[in-house]
Amino acid sequence: MSDDDSSCRAMAGGGFRPEIDVDAVHSGWPEALPECGPICREAVLATLVALGFDAFGAAVEVGVRLSGDDELRDLNRRYRGIDAPTNVLSFPAAACEPGALPAEPAAGAPLVLGDVVLGLETVSAEAAEQAKPLADHLRHLVVHGVLHLAGYDHEDDARAAAMESLEAGILAGFGVADPYVAQGGRSS
Repeated sequence: MSDDDSSCRAMAGGGFRPEIDVDAVHSGWPEALPECGPICREAVLATLVALGFDAFGAAVEVGVRLSGDDELRDLNRRYRGIDAPTNVLSFPAAACEPGALPAEPAAGAPLVLGDVVLGLETVSAEAAEQAKPLADHLRHLVVHGVLHLAGYDHEDDARAAAMESLEAGILAGFGVADPYVAQGGRSS
């Protein structure tokens, strides 16, 4: 049993063991933040538990891809029509509504929520600009990305406020300051 496995079990009360695949395809991630894998796993797990996905037991799957700005720019251009890199993109695989769990999968089948992809250069630059540890910013963006997989968005002020409140609550469990207060206040 690895240290990150035991910390994930402790956070989830011991029984919830979703499949969380973290793939650092950009070598700069482990160089900049050697603990990037466990940070991502813990952030995914905390978000799933906060949203009630632990009701599905171990049958939940989420992928996290730690990449670079070149890939994020390509994905952003292909899927959003924006020819620029971004910090995080989410690719939901399940139909989820905010605040509601999707239908339980068939017996033995996993609930595949989707994938979250992060770009090292943009994430690192944002952390430096905001004078926050890279680990804290990575946690925030993973939580943000998983909330998108669960159907949350920030397309209007009310939905943004709800999403930001969830993010702040989950991050508080890691001792991370509310990133929206630190940036000058919440959306209203």
